[in-house]
Amino acid sequence: MPTRAWPYDDEVSTASPTGAQISLQLGLASAQIAQVGASLRSLRIGGVDLVPPYPLDLPTPACSGVVLAPWPNRVRDGKWDDEGTSRTLAITEPKLNNASHGLLRFTAYEVSHTDREAVLRASIVPQTGYPYLVETTVTYALTADGIDVTHTLTNRSATPAPVALGTHPFVTIGDVDPHDLVLRIPAETAFVTDERMLPTGTQAVESALREGARLGDLALDTGFTDLSRDADGRVRHSLTAPDGRRVTLWQGEGFDYVQVYTTPAYPGQSLAVAIEPMTAPADALNSGLGIRRLAPDETWTLRWGITYA
Repeated sequence: MPTRAWPYDDEVSTASPTGAQISLQLGLASAQIAQVGASLRSLRIGGVDLVPPYPLDLPTPACSGVVLAPWPNRVRDGKWDDEGTSRTLAITEPKLNNASHGLLRFTAYEVSHTDREAVLRASIVPQTGYPYLVETTVTYALTADGIDVTHTLTNRSATPAPVALGTHPFVTIGDVDPHDLVLRIPAETAFVTDERMLPTGTQAVESALREGARLGDLALDTGFTDLSRDADGRVRHSLTAPDGRRVTLWQGEGFDYVQVYTTPAYPGQSLAVAIEPMTAPADALNSGLGIRRLAPDETWTLRWGITYA
């Protein structure tokens, strides 16, 4: 199947707040990718929603599915030290006076796609508080049992560029009351945060969450690390239905952190949960945790995905 570049007549108009909608199909699996934020907008297998959909006329709710670069989560007061140079980012979370979720959240990516794969491209350009040029891509590839996602970041600056990356997918099993889903996060350590959701320390994770806890009994907006990897190097988080069906979100090498966020305010959902693979935790531009300095023309490749069985 030849690759097509946006725009083209069969896509949703960019009058939608999230831009063009790219539809993918492979057998019983389908997905929709939103152009703005390169967001995984929906994923469905055999008629079951694995990513909770939301109306086309709404802006992306709760950052659903959006790619977060060159940092995920928050930067305190938008200020950070760049190897001795003080930088000040634009405040994008005024309520808590933080710079939040990177610089591409509201970007309309360039898109090309086939029936089962979409490639989205955007550049982080030098701007207030971040004087680096970084090219990024995200590739969504449908599989028979889910979706595989690949990110690249390439430094096009003349000097090393500090980068981190996260993504913000919500997951579910759409024909089950979400309160009855069992969430498992294989992490040993959780970040303790202040009233501005910025880290102040760490604590051990309760065994109940590592072994599986009912989603309706949880209220989380928490970062985790010290993640347990399987023999193939992947970390696997899961939601399991009472009948044994399971949706698994895996994160590959480089994704050493995860943020888990529950909300009763997601459109059309009584309860929703985001499981967010991240290469760095909140306020990483200050702590240095997980920040990678890419040499000029160096590329960093990262992978994660969702499966259903």
